[in-house]
Amino acid sequence: MIMDPFETLMEEHRVIEQVLSCLEKMASQFEAKKEIDVAVATDALEFIRNFADKCHHGKEEDRLFPALEQKERFPGGCGPTEVMRAEHEHGRTLVRGMSEAIADAESSKAAAVDRFCINALRYVALLREHIHKEDHCLFPNARKSLDDHERKALSDAFEKVEHEEMGEGTHEKYLAVANSLADRYGVPRAQAGVGGCCHHDKKD
Repeated sequence: MIMDPFETLMEEHRVIEQVLSCLEKMASQFEAKKEIDVAVATDALEFIRNFADKCHHGKEEDRLFPALEQKERFPGGCGPTEVMRAEHEHGRTLVRGMSEAIADAESSKAAAVDRFCINALRYVALLREHIHKEDHCLFPNARKSLDDHERKALSDAFEKVEHEEMGEGTHEKYLAVANSLADRYGVPRAQAGVGGCCHHDKKD
């Protein structure tokens, strides 16, 4: 049976959505208290940068999108993969905004809280819409475009990212961060996955 690389990406989406829900609650809490909890905000940004962006978006930008752009229904330039890349970049800008707010939390508390919350809520909205577009439009079309051999090659490439580029134990580390945040903010944990970044036990 050919492993489905799109199932791997969608499982990762569920974990990212888990942290987005935490980030949304975090922003509400910071706004109410007029103070940033630097430690918990830093944990969330570390997850976003390493799990959501470096691993997940890295798989898409470096492996999936180039494979799709060789197909007739996925042109370069203004095609769907370029839209997804642009949204990834927009997300990175918002993450930088949150990071800068954390750095300014001591010297300019009120302004830092406002800036963090604005960037956090914009990031949550962006990623939720982005994930919906990938799950319901990009991935179904991509699945039709790639044959068994190409899907197997993509799955193998994803495994290489996880084990050689990210390193053994890295995904477990960030899944633990995601679950710690979920428990802190009363957010349900994502269902256990079967592979990729989501190969974990719900009881961790």
